[in-house]
Order: sequence, then C-alpha cells, then structure tokens
Amino acid sequence: MSKLTKNRKSVIEKIDNSKLYSLEEACTLLKDITTTKFDSSVDLAIRLGVDPKKANEMIRGVVSLPHGTGKDVKVLALVTPDKEDEAKKAGADYVGLNEYLEKIKKGWTDVDVIVTMPSVMGKLGPLGRVLGPRGLMPNPKTGTVTMDIGKAVSDVKSGKIDFKVDKAGIIHAAVGKVSFAADKIAGNANELIQTIVKLKPNSSKGTYLKSIYMSSTMSPSLAIDPKI
Repeated sequence: MSKLTKNRKSVIEKIDNSKLYSLEEACTLLKDITTTKFDSSVDLAIRLGVDPKKANEMIRGVVSLPHGTGKDVKVLALVTPDKEDEAKKAGADYVGLNEYLEKIKKGWTDVDVIVTMPSVMGKLGPLGRVLGPRGLMPNPKTGTVTMDIGKAVSDVKSGKIDFKVDKAGIIHAAVGKVSFAADKIAGNANELIQTIVKLKPNSSKGTYLKSIYMSSTMSPSLAIDPKI
C-alpha cells in the first residue's frame, strides 16, 4: 500500500467522514482541500432513487448555472447559410455545414457542444457512431436542436449544461471551478440540485435524493446532506 504524502494526510485530516456537510460548508472546505496547481473542476455526483431502465424514470434535463461553468466551451453550429451570421454573432467557435460534416466523418470532434437545426438532423444520423459515444449528438430536449440558433449558442456559452442519469442511477455534472468563490459554487450546485428535484417522476417511490457527493479534480469527496 502506498504511503500517504504529507500533503494528502493534511487534506484527509480536515474531512469528517461521519458528517453530512451543508452545501455551503462543503464548498468552503472543498476550496481548502484542493491542492492541484491548476484550476480544478468542481463535480457533483447525485444518486437518485430511480430505475433508469424504466423510460419514465430516465432523468434528463438542462440547467443554466447562474455563475457559469468557468470553462471556455467550444461550440459548433451546423447550420444552413442563412443562419451562419446569427451563429457567429452569438459566439459559435465553428460555423458551417457540409465541410464540418465531412470532418466529423473523418473523426474530428474537437468541440464541446454541437447545435443545429431540425432540418439538418437527418444528415447527422449517419454520424451517430462518432458523436453518440462522445455525448455530442444534438437533442431537442437539451435545446441544441432549434431554429433559434443564436439563443442556443449564447445559452451554452453562458453556462447551460445538460445532465442525464447513468445506468447506476447517478447524475454526474461539473458545477464550476475551484477558483470560484464558495458562494458561487454553492449557487451553481443548488441550481442543479433543485432542477433535478423538479424532475422527480411520479413513479419514483421512497427517497429520491439518496446521496450527494462533491469533489474537485483529484480531491477526496465530501458527503452533502441531501435534505438541503
């Protein structure tokens, strides 16, 4: 078993594993126990009392984080020529159609989000094998397939994220950076949690929010009281 470094030992000593922290306490402590030299992401893992195998309990949605993600999100707008100016003015990093479809066919996926129009979705179907596993396939439910391209691009750029429960019933999402003030991390996290609460299906019985853990890149996780 590897020996704990002095730094790691100091971090662990600050955590009470028997405690459920309030959101505000966790955000403050997380900043204190994060020792990476780069600006770490702050992540939430929320375990839900749902069965993702049931269609009506597949929790999925979008949320606009009030304080942004802290990440420079690269957006590709796959649009027809009449929508190109709208996409560019909204801040899309890449704008076009056929030339980018060809690049994606060859394996190019150097973007974080793709927004497109309903009329273009038919051309994206054959690219599902490339885009699907990377979570890049546009979806009307997440607002990335729309005629309002400008709004879709600006929403993503300003902190809109999508989330989806995995096979184990857990939602993983980044809610900011460690460099954020603790209250801004808490504000983002609370916005995500409350959005998930509103999506509780009627068929879900018992405890809905089973557990919430917060961590930063390479830090230990902190248990948060689900009754926030």
